[in-house]
Amino acid sequence: MRLSWLPNALCILRMSLAVPTAWFLWHQRYDITFIVFLIAAITDGLDGYIAKRFKWTSELGKILDPLADKILLVTVFITLALIGKVALWLVALVVIRDLIISFGAIIYRKLFGSLVEAAPSLISKVNTVVQISYVLAAVFASAMNTPSLTTIAVLGYVTAATTIISGADYMVTYGQRARAIHRSRSIQNKS
Repeated sequence: MRLSWLPNALCILRMSLAVPTAWFLWHQRYDITFIVFLIAAITDGLDGYIAKRFKWTSELGKILDPLADKILLVTVFITLALIGKVALWLVALVVIRDLIISFGAIIYRKLFGSLVEAAPSLISKVNTVVQISYVLAAVFASAMNTPSLTTIAVLGYVTAATTIISGADYMVTYGQRARAIHRSRSIQNKS
């Protein structure tokens, strides 16, 4: 039996864990929130590893993986802000970055074609790990009822920095690709 569906199933599992994570978080069940979010975070690394290791990548997986990350992280960041565990400015950065990337991808696809060559950059991967680490630290501190403000603050600033840098990286990278395609089309039209 071939298990090539497994990476996509892990992405769907990660998406489906967003709601229970937010629910437990909202009800201040930080211990359970930590466990559920940790499971979701593990699926993020595991789906990519399995897909690459066994060559089970798919076009659907290229859509599901970043979508699952966005759904999980944005949901949890917004919930953390609503219960007063995360600064609004940091949540705004996370949400705005993801909106810019999502709308940018839609516009790019309409104007310039497929995003088949799209792959997350190293800074984007680092950003995801940092955002996950920040959420885990904030939830853990709440679960232990010992907020380590220094650690959380430092992780918050690192999260802000990687969020800004990765958002800018996407804009520059796809802006350059769009210009190259536009130039190529202009040359073809003149011929």
